[in-house]
Amino acid sequence: MEIIRWLLIGIIALTSVLTVFFVLLNKGKGGGLSDMFGGGMTSSLNSSGVASRNLVRLTVTTILVWVVAIIAYALMLRLTVI
Repeated sequence: MEIIRWLLIGIIALTSVLTVFFVLLNKGKGGGLSDMFGGGMTSSLNSSGVASRNLVRLTVTTILVWVVAIIAYALMLRLTVI
């Protein structure tokens, strides 16, 4: 059980950092943090609808993994208390 606990904590930490990064890269009304990088990569990301949709899908997938890991961790804690 201890290995699963540490694995879930690692997944939660990794997906938390990735979620913040992906949310900041998404283009909002103001362009987001991605405008700060300037130049080639961000202009191609912002101009391509496919790349933008893929970034949104990646962000949503990361958030779903985070939510599932949080629920699994909470259930594991509840089972160890009982």
